[in-house]
Amino acid sequence: MTAPVPTLTGLITAAAQRWPDQPMLRSRQGDEATFAEYESRVNSMAAGLGDLGVQAGDVVSWILPTWVDTVVLAGALARLGAVQNPIIAIYRDREVRFCCEQTGATLLLTAGVFGGYDFGAMGERIAATVDGLEHLVVAPGEFPSGDGSALPPEVPSDGNEVRWLAYTSGTTADPKGARHTDRSVGTSPRHMAEWLDVQAGDRYSLVFPFPHIGGIALLFMALQTGCTHLLDEGVDPVETVEFLAEHGCTHAGTGVPFYLMYLAAQQRWTEAGKGALFPDLKACPGGGAPIAPAMHRRIVNELGGVGVASGWGLTEAPVLTNGAVSDPDDKLAGSEGRAMPGVDLIAVAEDGSQCPPGTEGELRAKGPQVMVGYVDSSLDADAFDANGYFRTGDLGIIDADGYVSITGRLKDIIIRNGENVSAKEVEDLLFTSPEVTEVVAFGLPDERTGERVTVAVVPAEGATPTVESLAEFLRAAGLRNQALPERVELVESLPRNPAGKVLKRELQARFSPNA
Repeated sequence: MTAPVPTLTGLITAAAQRWPDQPMLRSRQGDEATFAEYESRVNSMAAGLGDLGVQAGDVVSWILPTWVDTVVLAGALARLGAVQNPIIAIYRDREVRFCCEQTGATLLLTAGVFGGYDFGAMGERIAATVDGLEHLVVAPGEFPSGDGSALPPEVPSDGNEVRWLAYTSGTTADPKGARHTDRSVGTSPRHMAEWLDVQAGDRYSLVFPFPHIGGIALLFMALQTGCTHLLDEGVDPVETVEFLAEHGCTHAGTGVPFYLMYLAAQQRWTEAGKGALFPDLKACPGGGAPIAPAMHRRIVNELGGVGVASGWGLTEAPVLTNGAVSDPDDKLAGSEGRAMPGVDLIAVAEDGSQCPPGTEGELRAKGPQVMVGYVDSSLDADAFDANGYFRTGDLGIIDADGYVSITGRLKDIIIRNGENVSAKEVEDLLFTSPEVTEVVAFGLPDERTGERVTVAVVPAEGATPTVESLAEFLRAAGLRNQALPERVELVESLPRNPAGKVLKRELQARFSPNA
């Protein structure tokens, strides 16, 4: 691979020269752009934004669907040297207002009515209460545009200036904004591409919300590799998958809800005698939450490729580890891969000592993708330890070969009668039950035991799992009695954030004894 280009604008120019006629973006809604067209559209939109007064250093917030124009917007704002605050679409007035106020945004771009919600009206309400904030409603084909040849000179950059303010998807407390540079966002996708064998002309699915830090990283990946991203503004369990299949998707991500869609579609295709859904599939990139080994096995057996090649990271430190297509199958099934090049990853015990290989501890990291710090710098002291490692809050095991398994969160351990119960251990076993399609385990307050082991289950078709039937299954699988669920809640679906991570706080609030 050629030497890395440190900035997004530099990558846009280099990619347009290297692969001018190669498709870069292709949307199910019909919009598409080659790498040369992307550069041209970026310059035109940058000129239009400049005509509206956007200048280098301005903070621009945007909460938009996964449109080709949204990806162009990211490049256009970079061309102007603006600081971008992409916001995920699950946020509403309180969170979006908080982001705009804390960042000092001067412009907020929203869609109008989308997905049954009026983002335009929300933007107007926020702009009316935030000093110095302008609001602009946009739609595909209706973004600002101008004469790209009249753009001012590009702002010099070595890639180390803060250009991205990415907020975590908190559910109760105020969101936390991570300050990122082009280097911190663009380093991990370059190595991901190497490990996932992403080549020019490959077709990579980008059908989750682009404003997520993972979507921004995939923009960098396309420009670094020449791959084509397949976009969809809204996921449809039939039409989205058909679109990915039509264009020969080679990398179909990116979490359990998507994998279940693909597997269901493959079953339909098999029954119709159509053969493989994704005949060119190399891997199913994973992220957002650990994948049960049973899911990996199904992907391998039913969809093909190497199966799920999981990655692990946070908004504050995207993609710290990742699986590789060359990894052994057992490592792909049971781990989140190894630390990315340049990442110093350790597991730390409760007493602050570093854990030996194979021992669980809090995972802490140093590396080029770790954020510069939070927008609210008062949060930094708790985010980094005395040695400068970022405290991820995730519990995990680093084995002797460097492969990382996520075992839970520091706050995701269920403590029953003084004994720790790993929620993930219960989840992974129940995922293999024929009664279960999806499952999540969590603790609920209990006066007698401290916490009660509870599971929310999306039942398999025709199944009605109970405490008794699941306990019988888990005992047969060897789970100790202390960890057996005492309460089973059947749900139609699990609440998730845009990265696919289950929102356990919502389930705990819903099923709490005091709810």
